[in-house]
Amino acid sequence: MTGLTRTVPLIAIEEHWILPELTSALTALPPEVRDESLTLNERGDHRQRLEDLGAGRIAAMDAQGIDVSILALTPPGTQPLPPQDALRLSRAANDTAAAAVRANPSRFRALSALPLSAPQDVAGELERAAGLGHVGTMVYGRSGDRFLDDPVYDDFFAAAAELGQPVFIHPQLPSRAIRDASYRGFGPTTDLALATFGWGWHLEAGTAALRLILRGTFDRHPDLQIVLGHWGELLLFWLDRADSLSRVAGLRRTVSDYLRSNFFITASGMLNPALLHHALAVTSADRLIFSTDYPFQQPSEEDINAFLGHFPSEVDRQKFASGNAAALFGLDG
Repeated sequence: MTGLTRTVPLIAIEEHWILPELTSALTALPPEVRDESLTLNERGDHRQRLEDLGAGRIAAMDAQGIDVSILALTPPGTQPLPPQDALRLSRAANDTAAAAVRANPSRFRALSALPLSAPQDVAGELERAAGLGHVGTMVYGRSGDRFLDDPVYDDFFAAAAELGQPVFIHPQLPSRAIRDASYRGFGPTTDLALATFGWGWHLEAGTAALRLILRGTFDRHPDLQIVLGHWGELLLFWLDRADSLSRVAGLRRTVSDYLRSNFFITASGMLNPALLHHALAVTSADRLIFSTDYPFQQPSEEDINAFLGHFPSEVDRQKFASGNAAALFGLDG
């Protein structure tokens, strides 16, 4: 497989960055609403890499053999902020990301940030960001106590479907009440790891996606497309049980069917062939997309090439590496 990514384009769709002004606003929030996962951005050289939207990031892409990175704000985005601040900093982030894309149009695209704590402004900012060239958006499953499937966001999903803007649901820190009930008792570092990348993040994102299905979101908006990271945030591995919810909730189709028609799944740098094989068994190569979750995962070009070798055909390999992303996000070439 040596040199495979030199001939097959490679598009990575979950490549994080931060806006220093947003980081300052998030860290200034009162302790009871501050997102403790912000500390993960400070580990090692993460902050330096996250802030770099230029030469350093492109050099890292070149070292991995990545042709195009789709930039997205790192958690928790702007959602924890008060409405006015969330709108202002979402706009600032979207303007900054658009400028980075303009500076390197052959290497970057971007997902927008949205002010979900200001529901009345979400659809408008999605439309404005799409006008700037953003190819989709990244959101989180909850803003304060309001879930993403709350009817107040239905206009947002209608706009995303109409504009052809895929919605990436990224994991986020569980609420304080859930953390107190399930994620404490081991010491601060282990508590946070258990509630974030070790487990809690992924339950949060998978539950948010499942709630959208149960709410009938995709019956109302059949063209809406959702992206889930980390091989589907556990959902792909529990479909036998999740499908039993379909009849109870009065859905038109099974949960599995919605996943195969309205969801794309990305790897988030988890290049484990066993996860790939399961994903191919319950969905199809048409629904799988490459990403590295930069800079939190930094697989080498050798790692990536070796993983691509586990696809059953060159056609499926090309779909995963770039074809599906190019079609979903409307990328040229």
